[in-house]
Formats: sequence, structure tokens, C-alpha cells
Amino acid sequence: MAATDIEHAKKERAILTHVDTAEVPSAAWGWSGESRKTFRIAGWVVAVILLCMLVGNHKGKVEDLFLIGFAAAIVAILVRDSLLRRKPR
Repeated sequence: MAATDIEHAKKERAILTHVDTAEVPSAAWGWSGESRKTFRIAGWVVAVILLCMLVGNHKGKVEDLFLIGFAAAIVAILVRDSLLRRKPR
């Protein structure tokens, strides 16, 4: 029978500056990192697409509120990210 004890995960985060190409083959082509700029551009594009969905043949206004709310949340996250990025650490 398997043990029922659970090991709790540690809250520490490891920051890797070098990725071994044996473990991650795509690192040889430079594909192993996250691009903050790409995520920011994608966020703005998604917010604009959500607002473009307001134009349509729907009659109710509830979906308009959800579209505006989600777009506003994405914009708020993007603005907060840009403000935090400007602060000196």
C-alpha cells in the first residue's frame, strides 16, 4: 500500500540563467526563455479584440459588460506591469 504522507513543496524559486541543452533541446536555438515584450503585446491585442467583439448582432447588454470587464482587467494588469517595471528596485 502506498504511503499517505504528503511532502509539502518548498516556496523557494530557482532562477536559471543557463539552461542545459541536453535537458532542453530547444535552448540551443534560444527558445527556452520568456519574452515579457511578447506577452505585453499579446495582452494589448487580446484587449482590443475583446472590445471589437462589442460590435455584433447580440441584443443583451450582459455580454457587453463581461467583454468590457475582461478588457479592463487585462489593461489594468498591463498598466500595473509597466508601472512596476519602471520603479527602481
